[in-house]
Amino acid sequence: MGWPLLGETIGFLKPHKSNSLGSFLQEHCSRYGRIFKSHLFGSPTIVSCDHELNMFILQNEEKLFQASYPKPMHDILGKHSLLIVSGDIHKKIRSFAVSFVGMSKSSPEFLHSVETLTISMMDSWRNCKAVSFYKEAKVFALNTMMKHLLSIKPEEPIASTILEDFETFMTGFVSLPLKIPGSAYSKAVKARARLCSTVKGIITEREERNVGVTGGDFLDGILSNQSLSYDEKVSIVLDLLLAGYETTATLMALIVYFLGHAPNALEKLKEEHQGIRKCKEEGETLNWADYKKMEFTSNVICEAMRCGNVVKFVHRKALQDITFKEFVIPSGWKVFPILTAVNFDATLHENPLEFNPWRWFVSINDESTSKKVSPFGGGPRLCPGAELAKVEIAYFLHHLVLNYRWKTKADEYPLAHPYVQFRRGLQLEIDPIE
Repeated sequence: MGWPLLGETIGFLKPHKSNSLGSFLQEHCSRYGRIFKSHLFGSPTIVSCDHELNMFILQNEEKLFQASYPKPMHDILGKHSLLIVSGDIHKKIRSFAVSFVGMSKSSPEFLHSVETLTISMMDSWRNCKAVSFYKEAKVFALNTMMKHLLSIKPEEPIASTILEDFETFMTGFVSLPLKIPGSAYSKAVKARARLCSTVKGIITEREERNVGVTGGDFLDGILSNQSLSYDEKVSIVLDLLLAGYETTATLMALIVYFLGHAPNALEKLKEEHQGIRKCKEEGETLNWADYKKMEFTSNVICEAMRCGNVVKFVHRKALQDITFKEFVIPSGWKVFPILTAVNFDATLHENPLEFNPWRWFVSINDESTSKKVSPFGGGPRLCPGAELAKVEIAYFLHHLVLNYRWKTKADEYPLAHPYVQFRRGLQLEIDPIE
């Protein structure tokens, strides 16, 4: 159970290559099995690297288990955050996130906006020999969400202010929760307060004018709903911005990293997009039907999630004594389903450390890979924005592979902190395809 108070938290959070299990989990699984007890974040904890138990936990949300994040995360995310709330409040707030995704993912306005921002970014690289791709991906992802959520254009001053605050917020979000002036955590709490103030200012302006934007955006839809409190409206906007900013950008960066080391997969991806482009007129934009043709692209996205581990684990708590096979989980104990552990389980995946998008094609003689992983979570907390992120990334990849060749630095790789970061920000040497 480790040291008093700290337990084994420091070892558990030790950075490691994100496309690996990490020494802590490898050693513990080898010594104790894929389900073991520990003491993490100040609480006795059951750690599960077992796919069957993980799915049991996720599918029994609010029945046997409940989301239970440490107090410092409440302070930094806010009490109305979708990650924190549970029960009826979670259902109500999540329904708005699902509504946003449902009305966005195939709408011509959203698809056109994504493509316009993508082409703009591609054009901005024309005279560059190198780009810091992870930073570029974050700018792209946040601009996409700000445009569709709040009708804020990338060139507006408020856009750069929001981006700067989100970068400060995320740095502190993954740091030790030290409430010391000047610490990354304290700066993050202040950054979130500024973000709240910014969103409240936008809401106040809309309400005072008593008029929405031309054509309406998602904020207009939220403001028209009378069942949400003022703070809940602000929290929904921040949750959607955060999800669309951090996880989407991270996944984009992982895909570019893995493709840079998998020439066969990159060539296959390029062929798929060349085929789609051949069916289009010069300068004709992509549409939903084109996206549905991107089968190998979807495989690449899913395989990057399996190998790169965007979300390593989630926090849960047992609501009662629970028996799972020969294991007893005591009431009140924390439970950590390690979503990424099953991604490298050799009993579930052939050559699990290999980036192989072809494994996602359903085989007649083999169970689909999609049933052996849970990169978007599961149960009532299944990520509502999964399809939206895939659409954005697919559109971006279409223009990237048709317009640029790239190389990564030899010493570059993704690190889990536990959230993914890149040692050098994923510096790419780029070369335009004429």
